[in-house]
Amino acid sequence: MCKIMDHGKAVYEAKQRDKASRKKSTTVQVKEMKYRPKIGVGDFDTKTRKVKQFLGEGNRVKITIMFRGREMQHPELGRKILDQVAQHADDVSKIEIYPKLDGRNMVMVLVPDREKQAAVAKAAEDLAKEEAAAAVAPVVEAEAEAPVVEAEAEAPVVEAEAVEAEAEAPVVEAEAEAPEGDATEEE
Repeated sequence: MCKIMDHGKAVYEAKQRDKASRKKSTTVQVKEMKYRPKIGVGDFDTKTRKVKQFLGEGNRVKITIMFRGREMQHPELGRKILDQVAQHADDVSKIEIYPKLDGRNMVMVLVPDREKQAAVAKAAEDLAKEEAAAAVAPVVEAEAEAPVVEAEAEAPVVEAEAVEAEAEAPVVEAEAEAPEGDATEEE
């Protein structure tokens, strides 16, 4: 049995399948972040924030502690820094290769953990919904109290008008008395 087909069409379809499979695949890059045993707090925070950003983008991160001179005598300092980085990035990653000394460097590899990232994203979404609901509730309460406040504000205005009317009344009486007094003097 034999099948007659168009060779050009078969080659075209094969290329289209290959192109579609490449489009669906993602390439995971390995990013590297280098630390020193005597790193400052600000530098540590900045580098760790970038590590979390790389993990959020789906990249693997190789963390390297570079030792120089006498720093090689204290590998526990490098291990302490790697543990801190792993702790800070724990909500979005997991450790693939645990810290190990490789010559003058100590290396650890973190990979993104999709389950943890999804849980963190869901928790942030729930928190945003709660804040939105909390922001709406005081507005509704304020609207309920607003008419009462307006009614209280109108009452003093009425009292002020009554006080003004009383203040004007004696003035009118004083004007009425003045002509009588003038009349008695003229007589």
